[in-house]
This record gives sequence, C-alpha cells and structure tokens, in this order.
Amino acid sequence: MNKREQVLAGLAGQPVDRVPVALWRHFPGDDSTAQGLANATLAFQAQFDFDLIKVTPASGYPVEDWGARFRYRGDREGTRECLNRPVNSLADWARLRHLDTTRGVLGRELEALRLIREGTRDGTPILETVFSPLYVAKSLAGDRYLSDLRRHPETLRAALLVIAETYARFSEAALAAGADGIFFATQCATYDLLTVEEYLDFGVPYDRLILDVILKQTELVILHVHGTNIMFDLLAQYPVPAINWHDRRTAPSLAQARQRFTGCLVGGVNEWETLQTDPAAIELQVKDAIAQAGRDGLIIGAGCVIPVDTPPSNILAVRRAVDSL
Repeated sequence: MNKREQVLAGLAGQPVDRVPVALWRHFPGDDSTAQGLANATLAFQAQFDFDLIKVTPASGYPVEDWGARFRYRGDREGTRECLNRPVNSLADWARLRHLDTTRGVLGRELEALRLIREGTRDGTPILETVFSPLYVAKSLAGDRYLSDLRRHPETLRAALLVIAETYARFSEAALAAGADGIFFATQCATYDLLTVEEYLDFGVPYDRLILDVILKQTELVILHVHGTNIMFDLLAQYPVPAINWHDRRTAPSLAQARQRFTGCLVGGVNEWETLQTDPAAIELQVKDAIAQAGRDGLIIGAGCVIPVDTPPSNILAVRRAVDSL
C-alpha cells in the first residue's frame, strides 16, 4: 500500500500493511512567506517520511487579514505572541467583513499549498489547517470573547457567521490549491472555558457550517480537539472520519475513546514528555498506543504540534517504532 492508501484505510478502519504515522510542527520565521513555509514543510517531510503532511501555518494566520499582528519570541511550541487584537469593543464585532481568501495572508497560505503540492512527488496526502470559528473569535478579541458571548450573544453569533463563511470558502480554496484534506482544529471545546450548552450554541453550528462544506469534497478530514478537560463526547458526534486530541494528557485514553468514537483515532505520543526523552521510551509508548487502540483505525501521532527543538533522533524513533511493528 502507498501512503495515500495507508491513510485512507486507516481513516476507514480497514486493515493496513503498517499503522500510518505522522507528526507535525510550526516553522517560526520560515512560515512568514509562502516559499519559506513550503520549503520547511517539504524538508521536514523529506527527513522523516511521514504518511501524511499536515501543513501548519504561522500561528494567528486566521486573523491577520482582519488586522491582528504577531511576533515570535522563542516559544517552544512555535506559536507567536499577539501584539494587537482587532476586536477591542462590542462595536468592533460588527466591523468584521468577509475576507478575500485569494489575497493577503490567506492568499499566502494558498500559495504555500500550491508549492507543497508541486514538491510532493509520491502522492503523500496533504492536509491544510483550518480553525474553528469560535477559536478565531477568541484570537480576534482575547478574553473579552467570553464576556461578549454571555452578555451580547446575538452580536457574537453574527460575527461567528462571517468567520465561518470566510473559512468555508478558504477550505474550498485550499482543496483547490493542492490540499487533499483538512485538519480542523477546535480550541474552545473544553469545560475549562465553556459549558456544553454554550458550545452547542456558539461552537457546533459554525463548526458544522465549515465541516459540511469540506466533507462534500474530501474524506480526508481530521478533527483536532485542543486542550485538557475536553468535550470529547460532544465533538465525537461530528460526522468526521478521524479525531485527534491530547490523549496522553487528558481523558479519554485511546482505549476509552475506542469505545466512544467509531472512526479513526489519531495520537498515542506525548509530545511534551515522552517525545523529549529517549528512543526506548518512545518505542514503548508507540507500542502501548497500538495495544490500546488496535492496528486498524489508528494513525500514530502526537496530541498537537511537537516542540520545535525536539531532537530529530526522537522524531525518527517514532517512525522506526511503527516500522518495527
């Protein structure tokens, strides 16, 4: 089986020659241009030969065309610090307009996808990263999104619709530019921020607006549920083939999730602890992930992006562990 066949079989829960595996990371600095992000992404793939390429644009990319500005200050995750936010008052939500996805930062990301597609000769599936509208709202406004959500719900709903429609069109453009699928990341579906009722109101409808558009065009979709204390069972109801979360840091475990989600599980590696130790520990964790979830319907990965200073030997250890099995 080639990589595309391995990944599609994994997503469908069908038998595979080898459990698919992929890790991904930010490329701070390189990600400020289309060519830089493409070169860094292709070099990472050339070095580690993963079964899918998850494109990770600069953190904050979804809100830069609305006026947000960021600067990288050495964060190990590779994310950038926000210098200013476009939404600083209730009236600012109403000023949001639909973005032209072919221009500005979004146009840059589409160009990066085209370059990555051109540089990928073996058919390895490419997934673009798209964020949940509620997380985009959080990035636009910082913590005030919560108070506006609770005190001025209609204002926030109108803004979320603009965001969702913009990123539904961006998702379509990304698939046309060379992406085979979408890595859809939610970062607010956690009890640490919201209640289930609040996410049902302000998260689910806008997530589904984008996902419904994506799923009409591709079966290569991975849902990422970021954070701890997550609303796993709520998001497990989304009609997606695969789900990824910090399974080594928050419930459910892979074994528990196998009983609660019928699709493919993506994870098994603790990117902040085990992946930073030694190859022997990494191999044991990979073996444990397969023991928990089984070979079918599993893609070995991390809970999220891996730290930018992860030793290459440790990254290779993940791949070697899968190959050995």
